[in-house]
Amino acid sequence: MQFVGIDHCAESWAAALVDSRLFPLAPVAEFWTGPAGWQEKALTLTADAGPSLERGTVSEVPLVPASARVICVGLNYKAHVAEGSYKDQDLPAYPTLFGRWTASLSVGNVPVPVPAGEDGLDWEGEVAAYIGRRVESADEAEAVESVFGYSTFNDITARRAQKLTTQWTLGKNGDFTGPLGPMVSQDEVGDLRDGLQVRTRVNGTEVQNGNTRDMIFSIPAIISLISQTLTLHPGDVIATGTPEGVGYARTPQWLLQPGDTVEVEIDKLGTLTTPVGELSLRSLA
Repeated sequence: MQFVGIDHCAESWAAALVDSRLFPLAPVAEFWTGPAGWQEKALTLTADAGPSLERGTVSEVPLVPASARVICVGLNYKAHVAEGSYKDQDLPAYPTLFGRWTASLSVGNVPVPVPAGEDGLDWEGEVAAYIGRRVESADEAEAVESVFGYSTFNDITARRAQKLTTQWTLGKNGDFTGPLGPMVSQDEVGDLRDGLQVRTRVNGTEVQNGNTRDMIFSIPAIISLISQTLTLHPGDVIATGTPEGVGYARTPQWLLQPGDTVEVEIDKLGTLTTPVGELSLRSLA
């Protein structure tokens, strides 16, 4: 089952996606109080059951509550560690974690602006995991059971801002730089350790082609580690890291410019498309 967020009744709602029809279920915050129950209801829907909307006639929004923590994993593929500025370092003993604010999130087909002062933006295609139940001090077996679904994600990065200090927050929170695709329920995706192919294309040219089986830290290990310190709640998101092929590590460097289009395609999760817009942060002020 697939779910998306939509702008409905003057607020953000969760909707089930059945073929090309959207069935509004509940406001996003309410959906995450019991996502399994809403999934059970959604499974009874058909294209002619209940009020529905044609996809494309309504605005889509991230299926993430405002209260969510969005925790991203950096350096989670060996080949990605080896290609960049961390190539001379040992593999990390623990995952490198950083946060995104929900205000930076977006959805497919929404233009992302190149911030003022940046030479361009970088792509990072990856899988996002959505927490579906409360997780506190969990072992890996409990952690894997907490995942409700997955989606495509592009951790679009302002590299100049990211590299100003050892803390990555600024470069990872540009406006509209965290697009998410529709969420696919865990039962349709399976275990990422079995392998999903992650491909990224820029203007039709493939720039990334990795597989989730090559992640250094698995989703259960990441969730378990996080839960030892902070309690995860339904609607929280874990972005699992990107494979090799990012733009800043290339010779010559390749960064996204206005007019470019990025596609992140992941097995079982679909394709997330993001255009790079003409706006800058300065012009948005």
